[in-house]
Amino acid sequence: MEKIEKKINVGIGFATGRKRFPDVLKTYVNNWNDSDFGNKNIAVHLFIAYDLSYKNTKESDFKTFDAETLSLVASAHYLSNSIIASEAQEMVHKKIISKKEAALIFSGGYAGKRNAILYYAIKNKMDYLIFIDDDEYPVAVVKTKNHLAWVGQEVFATHLKYLPNCDITHGHHCGYISPIPSFEFNENLSEDEFKIFIEAISNDIITWDSIKEKIDSGGVQYADKNILEDISSHTVEEIGGMKFISGANLGINLKSPEKIFAFYNPPKARGEDTFLSTCLGSANTQKVPCYTFHDGFEEYTNLLFGVLPTKLKPIEPNSAFIQKRFYNAAVGWSRYKPLLLYITKRENYEVEINNMQKSLAFVLPKISKYFGNDSFNKILDEVVYYSQHVKEHFNSFQKTKVAWTKIMRCMK
Repeated sequence: MEKIEKKINVGIGFATGRKRFPDVLKTYVNNWNDSDFGNKNIAVHLFIAYDLSYKNTKESDFKTFDAETLSLVASAHYLSNSIIASEAQEMVHKKIISKKEAALIFSGGYAGKRNAILYYAIKNKMDYLIFIDDDEYPVAVVKTKNHLAWVGQEVFATHLKYLPNCDITHGHHCGYISPIPSFEFNENLSEDEFKIFIEAISNDIITWDSIKEKIDSGGVQYADKNILEDISSHTVEEIGGMKFISGANLGINLKSPEKIFAFYNPPKARGEDTFLSTCLGSANTQKVPCYTFHDGFEEYTNLLFGVLPTKLKPIEPNSAFIQKRFYNAAVGWSRYKPLLLYITKRENYEVEINNMQKSLAFVLPKISKYFGNDSFNKILDEVVYYSQHVKEHFNSFQKTKVAWTKIMRCMK
């Protein structure tokens, strides 16, 4: 009797809030269908957790796909706030977790959205889950001497090639991966002063050298052609208590629930991928050879329709949109940095947080003057507030892990 090959179920997770999401989805589904894996015994399932408040969107913005796109996937799960809340309430009713624990796991923000996607993927018996962001596209850009070279990327296929033999796969990013625009330093803000700011709010992975490289190239990170030509993965080493990953271009092996970790961020902060990075000490985490192009300033949506620019323009900090994007990112960093320090450098936490506050007290007035925007001075208030509540946030982080473990036990 001919042996029937078991179908592999792959979840694709989108925590989204942008109206162009259907175009992004169609691009990735077609990218998958055209790959070498597209005709194999693999079923693709969509898990879409959407935020209607982010861009003032409607549910129909995330559910209206053309029939051709839907015909290429096995199922689509739309995770609204009400659906997630109902599922959480059911777990509380069954005494799997408490009401407070449900609020930690499925809270508002991106951590709660990602946890919902993780939960529903496991509940629906997925073997693997791949997270994609709605502002990242399956293409890499390389800068040569005279022009730009665009290289299509088989994102899903690359993750699936390596996921069976590890716990986490993490791809590369190019494009506008940082919200830091291109700066023209002057008498109001020097390069050395901006370096103080970056070193104050960044972590051991995001260094000044890496940020300066992006500033010098107009805010653009180009793909490394050596990585594009590579056919192997590389182990992500632990640095400063972290195996650094990001929340997108990220694969998770779901076959061992005890090795799956929840996302967490402090209230009204980001950093859910950073805090996941602190949990991966024993996880086999691999960097895999595929890129996504991060359209961080929403300037290159036409890439989704095959338009390949001949040059990438620098992101100048001379518009309200660019300044707000940078400011919001800086606020997000300042809100989660105290907890990150507390987790990774607890013995020296007081020294570290005091040095951070002193650096910001010195440089924020200069950044505010540079932009002509006093709002940047408020970043120090954010650091002070979140440092005052750091033990509370750490306890919430620990309780989130405990709650997630309870959920995983009930799903075996």
